[in-house]
Amino acid sequence: MTAAQHMVPPEEITTVACAGAGTIGGGWAAYFLARGFRVKVWDPDADAAPRLRRLVDAAWPALTELGLADGASREKLSVHTDMAEALEGAQFIQESAPEKLELKQDLLAALDAEAAAGVVVGSSTSGYSMTDMAQKVQNPDRFVVGHPFNPPYLIPLVEVVGGEHTDPQVTAWAAQFYEHIGKSVITMDREVPGFIANRLQEALWREALHMVDNGEATVEQIDRSITDGPGLRWPFQGPMLTFHLAGGEGGMAHMLDHFGPSLKSPWTRLDAPELTGQLRDSVVSGCAEEDARPVSELVAERDRGIIALRRMIEQMRAVDPIAAAPASQGEGVQDQHQEEAA
Repeated sequence: MTAAQHMVPPEEITTVACAGAGTIGGGWAAYFLARGFRVKVWDPDADAAPRLRRLVDAAWPALTELGLADGASREKLSVHTDMAEALEGAQFIQESAPEKLELKQDLLAALDAEAAAGVVVGSSTSGYSMTDMAQKVQNPDRFVVGHPFNPPYLIPLVEVVGGEHTDPQVTAWAAQFYEHIGKSVITMDREVPGFIANRLQEALWREALHMVDNGEATVEQIDRSITDGPGLRWPFQGPMLTFHLAGGEGGMAHMLDHFGPSLKSPWTRLDAPELTGQLRDSVVSGCAEEDARPVSELVAERDRGIIALRRMIEQMRAVDPIAAAPASQGEGVQDQHQEEAA
């Protein structure tokens, strides 16, 4: 029997497992707990448990402010070094291991061997295709990418896409599950290296590194160019609609016809620069010069800002039916915004 024949309806899920307790896996664990699930986390590192609990404790105030589901409790968290023990009773699995292809392949094969029939496995990979990662599994039909953005407990976007051997019903089920727990889901039509959001984010990242490397801009100038510039528009309308508005009454058609020739200007350098020691040191020191506060303080400030922005956007959409309408992204897709997970 196929995985689809054993799947539990998304709304009946009570227990989820997280494979990997790093930044992304821990963020997922915190989010699942806030949605009322029992969460069982597997990580082979003996020190994973205290580290994970610190992460969950740090995320809990933000999750509480956004609103906890009925039954949400940090007491529903358990951490295991034994995989079979962690997967026992789990009805969904979120894999969040380091981005190493062979490690992913071996881990997915182990999860496949231990998980009960019909349990869907979503991977948090930020770049690999499920087709490549599922090479060693016996039941590839139940494996799907569920790519989040850091921190997963705050950023709503999840990009969902199956591999060549993923059952389309499993992909649809995964999208429904993520939507059921409050995520904004893009169900991709096909596998694309780096997915959608990472492709766009990486282009900006490469350009920024080139400008630092060539002495054209500092780290602080680059950050301010986005936070005080186009970044203020993107949460509401995204880069495509932003350019549509830049065309005035003529919209995108005027924008392309009028500014199209400038697309051939040699402004961008899509290839990544050589990450020399000097470039690395320049970026690291630039971040320290821009804001020397501890990471914990910056994370808390970021979380407060994201919560305030999300609430403002939700209020705008509540009173504006046009703004509330999701952009067309394919069937079963919601709209919202994002951040990266790598």
